[in-house]
Amino acid sequence: MTFTGHAPGSPAYRRLIVGLFFAGIATFAQLYSPQAVLPQLSSDLGITPATAALAVSAATLGLAAAVIPWSMVADRIGRVPAMGTGILAATVLGLVAPLSTGMEMLLALRLLEGIALGAVPAVALAYLSEEVSARHAAAAAGSYIAGTTVGGLLGRVVSGLAGEQWGWRAGIWVVAGVCAMAAALFLWLTPKARGFVPGRLRQGATSGMLARLVSPMRSAPQLALYAQGFLLMGAFVAVYNYLGFHLIDAPFSLPSWLVTLLFLAYLAGTVSSPTAGALASRFGRYPVLLCSIAVMGIGALAMLSQAALPVVLGLLLFTGGFFGAHAVASGWAPAAATPDSRAQASSLYYFGYYAGSSLFGWALGIVFGRADWAWFVGAIITMCAVSAALAARALRSSPTGRI
Repeated sequence: MTFTGHAPGSPAYRRLIVGLFFAGIATFAQLYSPQAVLPQLSSDLGITPATAALAVSAATLGLAAAVIPWSMVADRIGRVPAMGTGILAATVLGLVAPLSTGMEMLLALRLLEGIALGAVPAVALAYLSEEVSARHAAAAAGSYIAGTTVGGLLGRVVSGLAGEQWGWRAGIWVVAGVCAMAAALFLWLTPKARGFVPGRLRQGATSGMLARLVSPMRSAPQLALYAQGFLLMGAFVAVYNYLGFHLIDAPFSLPSWLVTLLFLAYLAGTVSSPTAGALASRFGRYPVLLCSIAVMGIGALAMLSQAALPVVLGLLLFTGGFFGAHAVASGWAPAAATPDSRAQASSLYYFGYYAGSSLFGWALGIVFGRADWAWFVGAIITMCAVSAALAARALRSSPTGRI
């Protein structure tokens, strides 16, 4: 019988979703654990905020460079083995990174850690699109993205609170230990792939891989989806990199422990991701994507306030809108691709996603340092507007936007 995908409610579907939930924790908690301790890192090493933010950008740069190679590895050895290999390697590097004797060593280890972490975002959504029935793929993608928000939240809050007590090294170390446990749960729970056979695409290996990589890049809708990841993720990471510096200064003068708790705003993404996936299944991906970007822009505007409460409410809206847009766009890329290039389409999306994180996560720090917060927020709103314009131009009539 032809495998048509696991249906919601089945034991395999539940194991798949929960397994990928823990993969999201193991991946994204490690990736962003330094973000909450950037002020301590900056103070301890006597470096600027933009330089400290390289601890995040180095890992996301490594991840951006690795997602396409990882998609090709997954075609050869299988989706779950590829993800497992990457997570285990990243966990080892995450445990070593806090032992760095200087910024150069830390950046080198974070770069390698990012390369290893690339396995999950490169493969997870392709794996989902092959293992879940087509009518439920958008909702399943939203559930996976919700797991990544929990990972990002956990990494930031745990490292921030531990770092406040024992220093930034301890903060990153504690998160690495949590990720080791999450990696073990992922390997135990995740079912074997049934919708993809490793190595089945080996005929004409090199030319076949290149064709599967080039094919999505010839599609205007695919390029527009990659632009969503590039611009929106760049804006998102920049806000979380530098908002802490903004809030510990006047007129807010908030204590570091309270600024760390602002990462709880990630819970807005935990709610909005599956909600956006469900709405996309019902109304279509395109309108949900545009609405999510609009919510991001409104949230960014609110963060111009000189009072803490509107800034927090703006952060909640901005975060919820981002993860809604990401849940839609990231699941849309493999769904819109041909069956033999789904992994490559997903990895190209994540290449743009993390390239944006690396570039804007650092570059907007220069805007923040040399201009002021208003100019910084203006850049964020501009990026959201450009993203929406590209979506309106290329995605409005895409047939997969109505699934």
